[in-house]
Amino acid sequence: MARTRAVDFEEKRRGILANAAAVFAKEGMEKASMSMIASQGGVSKALLYHYYQSKDALIFDIVRIHLTELDAAIEAADKLDLAPHDRLRLLVKAVLRNYEGRDNEHQVQLMGTTALSETQLAELQQIERQIVKRFSSVIREINPDLSKDRPLLMPVTMSLFGMMNWVYMWFRPNGPISRDEYADIATTLMLEGLKAVR
Repeated sequence: MARTRAVDFEEKRRGILANAAAVFAKEGMEKASMSMIASQGGVSKALLYHYYQSKDALIFDIVRIHLTELDAAIEAADKLDLAPHDRLRLLVKAVLRNYEGRDNEHQVQLMGTTALSETQLAELQQIERQIVKRFSSVIREINPDLSKDRPLLMPVTMSLFGMMNWVYMWFRPNGPISRDEYADIATTLMLEGLKAVR
């Protein structure tokens, strides 16, 4: 007879992932250990191994869930009936709002995937491509010339991600601007710059 899952299985799993992300972000992927992660979460190593057999499995699930939830937030924020400029502004806000409180998970995404298998990386890259495509399609609408003579659409799109992805390095909740205000700044920089890119 198959073992049934505990009622709080998902809650415990999410707690383990959050604690693992905190350890990975603080210690780095190599130095972090399963013992450290168990200690951080106040759980036994046996319980930790019940949920995840290795650090790689933890890293994969942290990034997979982070990207899946980010993609869902972007999709929910997109309003196809709006002008592309306004759509882009909403998409940037959706990303920065989704990153709030998830600096650890974001760091694992940016720096932790080198240890993953090709199959795991392929799954994550598929989600990343979908996220990038949501942005590049809007940027193409704003400046169709980016796809004409030279392949500039991807460099421009990734420049926007550069602005968004490194916010965790300097943004402070009690700082001089809010996340939404920075989203407006980043979008304005992109929109004004798009006029000049040829």
